[in-house]
Amino acid sequence: MMHNAADQSRIIEMAWEDRTPFEAIETQFGLSEPEVIRLMQRSLKPSSFRLWRRRVSGRATKHQQRRPAAVIRGYAPGQYKQR
Repeated sequence: MMHNAADQSRIIEMAWEDRTPFEAIETQFGLSEPEVIRLMQRSLKPSSFRLWRRRVSGRATKHQQRRPAAVIRGYAPGQYKQR
């Protein structure tokens, strides 16, 4: 599935967010976790991609089924202060 630049930017932003699960990206944009990983690899500098992979590997909040029940939001409380 092809995505425009704005969609790709939002996908990358969601992938960087600690509390946004891969399932939310798949629901909204139709990209599976491996497809998000490929998009990140193509879009980021190699060092940024490695940093991101280290950050999300094993992170429970990036996978809906592994999330603690207490994590009910897709973002941190202070993330969207302008709202």
